[in-house]
Amino acid sequence: MTRVEGGQCFCGANKAVMTGEPFWICYDHDGDCRRAIGSPLTIWIGYRSAQVTFTAEEPRRFSKTRGVTRTFCSSCASSMTFVDDGLPDEIYVDSGFMDHPERFPPAAHGYWEMKLPFIEINDDLPKNDTYTRDRDVGLGFPNKRHQDDGRS
Repeated sequence: MTRVEGGQCFCGANKAVMTGEPFWICYDHDGDCRRAIGSPLTIWIGYRSAQVTFTAEEPRRFSKTRGVTRTFCSSCASSMTFVDDGLPDEIYVDSGFMDHPERFPPAAHGYWEMKLPFIEINDDLPKNDTYTRDRDVGLGFPNKRHQDDGRS
């Protein structure tokens, strides 16, 4: 039987269905994501693009960081997804968007070097100082690739 998971924003205007197994799940301590989401860290759930279908209102898109596009609800501003041009055919769903985030245990930490000092994590997961996935390094890294005008 194929795994099917649902997700929705805080107000319920944006919904999605994720079909199949995610290929990657990780904690993210990156400052870009922290600022965009308004949380000290998040958990991203990686799917192939064809596995994620928005079933209600189309999410709003925004890009401040070259090569990265984030989606969110235009009504309640809930974070939903991000795509990175350096990771083709991958879409990362914010665990807070998922109906059952408890079903997605992370396999690693990304941007460990940017972890806030008061966050205490005592697990044995790999702790990477940058991305946890091989990606096109030509796009740079979060703290060095912001667009000048803050818009895409």
